[in-house]
Amino acid sequence: MKHIKQTIKISFLAIALLVLLAQDALSQDRFRIMFYNVENLFDPFNDSLKNDDEFTPDGTRFWTWRRMNDKVNNVYKVITAVGEWDPPAIVGFCEIENRFVIDRITNHTPLSKFNYQIVHKESPDFRGIDVGLIYRPDRFTVYEERFFRVTYPDNPDRATRDILYTRGVLSSNDTLHVFVNHWPSKYGGALASEPGRIAAGKIVRQKVDSIRVFYPNAHIIIMGDFNDTPSSRPLTEGLVAEPPTEPLKPDALYNLHQVYEAKSEGTLKYQGVWETIDMMIVSKSLLNKQHGIYTTFDGGKIYQGNFLLEEDDRFVGVRPFRTYIGFRFHGGYSDHLPIYMDLFPNH
Repeated sequence: MKHIKQTIKISFLAIALLVLLAQDALSQDRFRIMFYNVENLFDPFNDSLKNDDEFTPDGTRFWTWRRMNDKVNNVYKVITAVGEWDPPAIVGFCEIENRFVIDRITNHTPLSKFNYQIVHKESPDFRGIDVGLIYRPDRFTVYEERFFRVTYPDNPDRATRDILYTRGVLSSNDTLHVFVNHWPSKYGGALASEPGRIAAGKIVRQKVDSIRVFYPNAHIIIMGDFNDTPSSRPLTEGLVAEPPTEPLKPDALYNLHQVYEAKSEGTLKYQGVWETIDMMIVSKSLLNKQHGIYTTFDGGKIYQGNFLLEEDDRFVGVRPFRTYIGFRFHGGYSDHLPIYMDLFPNH
């Protein structure tokens, strides 16, 4: 019996060693970049400056501390699942209320052992939802963070989410410019709200072009919930993003998730139809191995883990297992599926 116990103990140690070796190997072979619309991750406290009353214990959604913690743990599970052996180097979020709820994810779940750092600023959005970013300091070092205001051309007083910009250096010594977006929704109608999304696209494009004046081969990632499809005007005329095809153009931006539109797949299911509105868009330099870190033409992925889906009892197939259906608490993860991409060092 003693020998059996020793053998079991050695086996467990061997498995643990293999896990650590696998994590180390993956850390050297790729940098995983993730984005996730977490569907209304609020704290349960009433903010008198924001329209967040519905996400309080006495509000219409009966949002409690326990429900917030359950959702925080769900987000942790998704990040862990997307990372596989090695949690993502960078994770962008939207529909988070404030820094407090991001801190709950990074410091009050098992993710705390990775020492994720936070980039966040309160946005002027009337509901109080923001964009944010977390990063592993062992994989990415941040040197600059800025937030750009989005202004509606026909209504400059209307508030929406800022665009988050971060410049940093990966542990491979490659500089990376990251934009995290949550463009204006289609609330009020798709056409009526379109100018706001086009304006957001033009702002990002202007910032990208400014970076390229000094760094023509800058590594740029633009990720987020764009509240529109890859072939829509905000993406094609505002941001001027296109599908990744040869030959690559020096000044082009390439939408790694555009392929899902043609396949009728997506990150959100609306009235029975999948739409790709969460995307990752990259500069030409990231599709060229000659400029250091790189990704591939088919590098944009949608994470479709079974635990994030449920049977669609109204339409055909499956749908995201969301937190709320209308105002009814459903207990799921999000109404969006997460997306990710991998960057590979050019050894």
